[in-house]
Amino acid sequence: MVAPGVTLSLERRAARWGDRTAVVDVSEGRLCAPAETIDADRVSYDDLSTAAAGVAARLAGRGIDAGDTVCVCTRDRVAALATLFACRRLGATFAPVSHRLTPATVSRPLDALDPDLVVYEPAQRDLVRDLPPARTSGFGDLDDVDPESVDSPSPADSGPLLALHGEPGTPVVAFSAEAVERNCVAAVATWGFGPDDVAMPFVPLSTPDGLLRAALPTLYVGGTVLLDRAFDPGDALTAVGREGATVLVGRAAAFRDLAAEGPGDDLGSVAWGVCEAPLPEAVRNPYLERGVPLVRAYGRVECPTACCQSRAACDREGVGRPILDCEARLVDDGELREGAAEGTLELSGPVLADGYVEGGDAADERVETAEVAEGRTAGDVAAASAGERPAGAFVDGRFDTGERFRRDERGEYRRA
Repeated sequence: MVAPGVTLSLERRAARWGDRTAVVDVSEGRLCAPAETIDADRVSYDDLSTAAAGVAARLAGRGIDAGDTVCVCTRDRVAALATLFACRRLGATFAPVSHRLTPATVSRPLDALDPDLVVYEPAQRDLVRDLPPARTSGFGDLDDVDPESVDSPSPADSGPLLALHGEPGTPVVAFSAEAVERNCVAAVATWGFGPDDVAMPFVPLSTPDGLLRAALPTLYVGGTVLLDRAFDPGDALTAVGREGATVLVGRAAAFRDLAAEGPGDDLGSVAWGVCEAPLPEAVRNPYLERGVPLVRAYGRVECPTACCQSRAACDREGVGRPILDCEARLVDDGELREGAAEGTLELSGPVLADGYVEGGDAADERVETAEVAEGRTAGDVAAASAGERPAGAFVDGRFDTGERFRRDERGEYRRA
């Protein structure tokens, strides 16, 4: 069970850590800025809580209530996090939609979610152009809405806290507030997040690894999140060094680009990094030489982090052991395989999503090889060579990944 009194409440964190920095937006404030230029817009826990309260009041002024769904289509920005916590106050569902989708593919999550409101930034206007104007709002437009008082909804009226979609736009899964919190607790226990940590995700907050592996666990324990709306290796290293980042979370391409940039002393504060894809030795070495282990994690949108390597075992093949609150088992022809075994990986536990949003499953979806090979989803060589990543399914309270794994005598998993 989650410890009593430890919740996702931003108000409680503001009361405890009001002046502590919650988020630093290092995005360049002007176009065509020189290389390795960052800004630093610092937002305290008090500031973030106040912003969330203001967004909640303005969303209520737009008619958003408990059980409604609010999509956000934007690059990483403080306003997106404020909207997440605003939805929590209203009992609404927060559904980030990737800005990397196209006008054609964005219909996949939007059709499944059928949002009551889509909030977007100007750069993503094309992604919402087919929606009725009454169901869309720019972030700036919300400032013109007359705020309304927000009453705490009853649990029966509230919807899931979070809905996330897969990289191609499907599947779309829903997480209750408890499931989100369990993921935060599991990440804290697995990687040892603490209030002194400064995490920088190199993946958008619309992805499970950006939100549930990096941003929310860091805020959960009173740490600091570095946000950048566009990844540039030179700018990222400048931010890491200047802000004293301790945790890096990203995909293979980002770690490869940082290594090619020549990290130098910028990694001096970094304790570890998390990457879903296997990294070649030439990419890992610049980090290991500076005492920065890159641990590999495995997850699906239905279970954002199922397994993870330890820092001491980051040089092994495979994806490590199941994390806290995730039970993994291998099944072959309906038979459970014990000990060192091979079979289809099934997952269960409170870190799993509660299920698919109606119409948002992936029964007929397959991830194309190019997407997998780029590290945009599995980032796994074996999956890339297979040409597709199997669609999963929830069966009797478990998530059947459809993927074959081996488990060795140490209890560590690797793809079969």
